[in-house]
Amino acid sequence: MRRAIEHAAAGDWPNSELVDQVILDYDARHRRRYRIQTVVGEEILLNLREAVAMGDGDGLQLDDGKWLYVKAGDENLIEVTAQNSDHLARVAWHLGNRHLPAAISMNRILIRPDHVIETMLTKLHARVQPVVEPFQPEFGAYHEHKGAHPSTKL
Repeated sequence: MRRAIEHAAAGDWPNSELVDQVILDYDARHRRRYRIQTVVGEEILLNLREAVAMGDGDGLQLDDGKWLYVKAGDENLIEVTAQNSDHLARVAWHLGNRHLPAAISMNRILIRPDHVIETMLTKLHARVQPVVEPFQPEFGAYHEHKGAHPSTKL
């Protein structure tokens, strides 16, 4: 079984050495050692020195020098919208106060399903609806990811 031994942020790895891709949900993109399967069906052992929060477009170097493209996979999420940008900012503050992973853009916030949080959001008059799409929450303030930051998509 080949091993993925190095991680590189989007844009920091050679596309010319690309051999396959892996589609991983948010949890699977934050691992150190884990068995993953490529799109063409090869089993790969993710074997990094430390856990890394991988983003969509990052690369994993295999032990033979070739690279895998990391693609964020679809997952069940909750889309949070509000009446206007001021209202959305207040909703974002409440979510941040609960330290939840969240993908934030100008007109919506994506979070993982949580009935308690959804009830809170409804009481704040936010609109919540289920969606299925990739989840790339904001990196923490001290995170050193060198790839495209999710907030650059605003």
